[in-house]
Amino acid sequence: MIDPELAAMLDLLPVLDLTDPVAARADFETMLAALRSEIPGADALEIEDRRVPGWEGDPEVPVRIYRTKGSAGSVPGIVLIHGGGFIIGSVETEHVGAAMTAVATGAVVVSVEYRLAPEHPFPAGLHDCYSALSFVARESEALGIDPARVALVGTSAGGGLAAGTALLARDLGGPAVCFQMLHIPELDDRLATPSMQAFVDSPVWNRPLAVKSWQAYLGGGVDDVSPYAAPARAADLSGLPPAYISTAEIDPLRDEGILYGLRLLQAGVSVELHQFPGTYHGSALVTTAAVSKRAQSEGTVVLRRALGLD
Repeated sequence: MIDPELAAMLDLLPVLDLTDPVAARADFETMLAALRSEIPGADALEIEDRRVPGWEGDPEVPVRIYRTKGSAGSVPGIVLIHGGGFIIGSVETEHVGAAMTAVATGAVVVSVEYRLAPEHPFPAGLHDCYSALSFVARESEALGIDPARVALVGTSAGGGLAAGTALLARDLGGPAVCFQMLHIPELDDRLATPSMQAFVDSPVWNRPLAVKSWQAYLGGGVDDVSPYAAPARAADLSGLPPAYISTAEIDPLRDEGILYGLRLLQAGVSVELHQFPGTYHGSALVTTAAVSKRAQSEGTVVLRRALGLD
């Protein structure tokens, strides 16, 4: 059952159609621009758009950096990865969330404009996210970041990319990641969990959209899928950074997030797992709902503690 406050807003939420990626991106940008409101405390931020070196000769990766004006000494760093089914989304659509995160934590937030599918299938997006993480580690002194306190934060497809980046960093021997925060993460291309089978017409995100998302990201291929693309396929989850995973009850991605958290625990990784009742994928956009406020507050508390700020 959908939370009553969230149910009342269903007609105002986007109906995604990923058939035409270019049109879908424009519609998503327009929708979020209409929802954008003033960000309390944002005037205290210094915001800079930059390009950082790509992966082994790949194009440079655009990033947007959020810093507190006049901050002194080293502060934590956050590599923030937007959602959008690997097909839509940008630093612009993530702007409010990135600014709010920077204000709430005082960390330097680096939001990644990774390449999108289907024009740029795996591993393009993952390589861009890893390149942003490498930039943060390499330029930590210039950015005023403590390299021992760098977290990966992602939502939906961004949660999957954050998990994949953590796996890649572990297997390549760095850069160091102290924490991974995965909100409603998209982790498993096999589409076989009970929630993925059940939610074929759920709000905002559903099984048919998940099918299109993975087809675009994997370039249509389904054989020998890399665990860096679909982290749920990883055989070994040991040695990964501690994690916070949030899931939504009425979301086809629900079970893969929960199962990933359980597998991390079984591999000896410290995990906090929160399943929010009555929510659906993207219901956090309804910021006035009590459950959305609770989720936002909890996420801030968890992230600040993980970064040694509380």
